[in-house]
Amino acid sequence: MTPETTPFHAGEREAQRRAGVAPSGRFIRDHMPEQHRDFFAELPFIVLAAGDAQGRPWVTLLAGEPGFIDTPNARTLSVAAAPGRGDPLATALEEGAEVGLLGIELTTRRRNRLNGVVRAAQGRLVVAVQQSFGNCPQYIRERAWHRVEPAPAPAAIVSSRLDAGQRARITAADTFFIGSACGSVAAATDSAHDSGREQSTKRGYDASHRGGEPGFVQVTGAGTLRFPDYPGNNFFNTLGNLIQNPRVGLLFVDFETGGLLQISGRARIEWQPAHSEDPSAQRWVEVSIERVVERPEALDLRWQRETPALQLEVVDKRRESDLVTSFRLASADGGALPPFRAGQHLPLELSVPGQSGRVRRSYSLSGSPGDETYRISVKREAHGIASRFLHDRVAVGDCLTAHAPAGDFVLPAGQGPLVLISAGVGITPMLAMLYAAVAEGACGAARDVWFVHATRNGDSHAFWAEVDAAIQAGARSAGHRAERRVFYSAPLASDIRGRDYDAEGRMTAKDLLALDAGDDAHYLLCGPAGFLADISAGLEAGGVPAGRIAFETFGPAA
Repeated sequence: MTPETTPFHAGEREAQRRAGVAPSGRFIRDHMPEQHRDFFAELPFIVLAAGDAQGRPWVTLLAGEPGFIDTPNARTLSVAAAPGRGDPLATALEEGAEVGLLGIELTTRRRNRLNGVVRAAQGRLVVAVQQSFGNCPQYIRERAWHRVEPAPAPAAIVSSRLDAGQRARITAADTFFIGSACGSVAAATDSAHDSGREQSTKRGYDASHRGGEPGFVQVTGAGTLRFPDYPGNNFFNTLGNLIQNPRVGLLFVDFETGGLLQISGRARIEWQPAHSEDPSAQRWVEVSIERVVERPEALDLRWQRETPALQLEVVDKRRESDLVTSFRLASADGGALPPFRAGQHLPLELSVPGQSGRVRRSYSLSGSPGDETYRISVKREAHGIASRFLHDRVAVGDCLTAHAPAGDFVLPAGQGPLVLISAGVGITPMLAMLYAAVAEGACGAARDVWFVHATRNGDSHAFWAEVDAAIQAGARSAGHRAERRVFYSAPLASDIRGRDYDAEGRMTAKDLLALDAGDDAHYLLCGPAGFLADISAGLEAGGVPAGRIAFETFGPAA
């Protein structure tokens, strides 16, 4: 993808270069997929970043009853809410203003980002979509929300420095939201808001989430704070913006009282910090505070942390391939485990030696939903804190802390054919889906299934015997078609074509379309981001509606 066609602006590309990554931009669309539109309609609040009349970035929350966000079409998002009294953005969202939006559901840890331009701000905030893309759930703390009786909010408290109470709140925070602006906005930051803003094909503002253990944000003085930059989706939207324009907005939410602490300042990126007390941090960002707005009880929403509900004992540990190991988990107290839907993941909280706090990771459940135990299958990553700990330190008899299974990457309803597509360790949720589809067929609700997997060779091919057994069981179901197709990109001399794999080379969308699964088929994909981007784009180009393609990413670029 050339600089002329990439969705990443020069600052983002520079940040990616410094980090040594080259992410695919094909997940970034100029419209909202159907799944994103449905997601926004369910939210009780949305995060918004924009600039005030002086060009200072700010971040705020807009809240309402679920349904207050509407998407009349794939390129328009409409919000029936406006910034409240005392909000720095109360008068900034006029027609033509550039905004960044983040939809985030703390209960399920789902989030989607959107950037666009305000087309109307009378009665409803109407945004024309320029970019839309999803994000991984890493570092999101689960919280359940409820609404309280609305009451007049106290007046906003405005200052240029943090007071003692504000410093304590930031130090105790495990979550904040950040807003930044790319260079096209920087050119207009010193002009009045109504004097015109440089227009660009690149997005103006970005709203993003940051999370970590309490204390991950360090207050280094009344006028400065710093926070770590953890591994993420490798897009570097925020840091790329800060390269072009150091102005930044931060929002700390008091989840117990509905209060908002909004900060605007200037950021400096420490690309290679000399000393880092957080081993997970790849970089640090220091913010010099210029303006602080505290708005007590600004929202009628309240949130409560969901405490870890499950203590799980490792009852089996099994190597599946050269890099993948499975862990079978049972309730430590002998009770029944909460059920899960095929495709969902299990959130874990790991106590890893040398880490300042608990390490949180989510792993797809790879076993059958009908089993009495859970099974997760983890690929060992060379620099993976959690995966190396699980592979090297966790043994049968050990206990792990987890939350209940979650996620909306699940089998679609109905009896339409299924094409289950995976690469590498992306096979894990697909295996659970295969088991579920076979079980449905055994109960008389048969649906055709194609299980299509890509891996390097026999050494890296996990679960091949399980898949073959499940395919054979599915094929025995009356009226049920079940087939597998395995691609080896670099087969070994010992790999036998026809038994171990079906085709040599990389899987393509053309291979999937050749299955002729039918117009009502659903295509479910899991694998590395680049693989998913290529396959999903190829399927759409081949005539498969976007609404019949669902995917789940994994790894650092998830």
